[in-house]
Amino acid sequence: MAFDPNAAAQPDSGIFGLPHSPEQAKVVLIPVPFEATTSYGGGAADGPSAILEASKQVDLFDLDTGKPYEGGISMLEVPAQLRAWSDEAKKLAAPIIAEGGAKKGDPRAAPIDALCEKMNAWVYDTTRLWLGKGKLVAVVGGDHSTPYGCIQAHAERYPDLGILHLDAHADLRDAYEGFTWSHASIMFNVVQRLPKVKKLVQVGIRDFGEAELEVIQSSGGRIHTFFDARLQRARLDGMPWREAVDAIVAELPQRVYLSWDIDGLDPTLCPHTGTPVPGGLSFAQAQGLLEGLLRAGKQIVGFDLNEVAPGPDDEWDANVGARLLYKQIGWALLTQQP
Repeated sequence: MAFDPNAAAQPDSGIFGLPHSPEQAKVVLIPVPFEATTSYGGGAADGPSAILEASKQVDLFDLDTGKPYEGGISMLEVPAQLRAWSDEAKKLAAPIIAEGGAKKGDPRAAPIDALCEKMNAWVYDTTRLWLGKGKLVAVVGGDHSTPYGCIQAHAERYPDLGILHLDAHADLRDAYEGFTWSHASIMFNVVQRLPKVKKLVQVGIRDFGEAELEVIQSSGGRIHTFFDARLQRARLDGMPWREAVDAIVAELPQRVYLSWDIDGLDPTLCPHTGTPVPGGLSFAQAQGLLEGLLRAGKQIVGFDLNEVAPGPDDEWDANVGARLLYKQIGWALLTQQP
């Protein structure tokens, strides 16, 4: 039977109700249901499955990006071992987090870090595999520690890579709560361990520590943070969002990887995410940021979306996450067209 993009999604269909296998698809999504070190609210490990389910309610024609589904989009199956690593690491980390964390180097953190490293290696190997097959590869987390291996693989494939990081938090903490691979340390690890990442451009940041500010200020321009308070003040003073977007995008090199934490959005769009913070981007502003990359001639070579935590009684966060994911896919594909 021919696929009908206007029909309801079938019960046994894949992401966005599509019939594509990973081999057939242009876009391959790697679900990573992992949340070892979440330090406030939980549930991000359920994000990939919630997004998968919610995606089947997304209309496939998009007014701005056309028909992203036509090239094929597929989400991989998750090995049971991956979720088992998450559950084990979370159980081991819980008492350390409950007592306010540990100091860097505390031996109690070693088994949690070891499980995180297994997850990183799996994501890295899986990303490399599908990049080698010519796919546009993305991670669907999970907490924001999950895409490190994906970023690593992209940085190796695309030297002088730029990262556009949407988040409420700077994620530049050195081994937050004693965990090397904490969700709050993802960008610290990227800038310290991945020299082929040329530039980190952060947007929506509104919750950060003094030590993180020092990391930004001492980076020699490698990290450029557009703090949310400054962006919102400029908007209130009359600056068009398009003008702000052009300034943001101008800081990025030609090839761009998107690392997006859902809490970079206004928390009314993601109330169940682990650490919501007042402020942030509207859905339209996030869409405008993606459009700005195309306008500037940048190429989105990979991306991730993290920290979508389904609520106990509603699917709002997952619905927003699924739609943001589809927008990321649509704009990424447009930027890759000659």
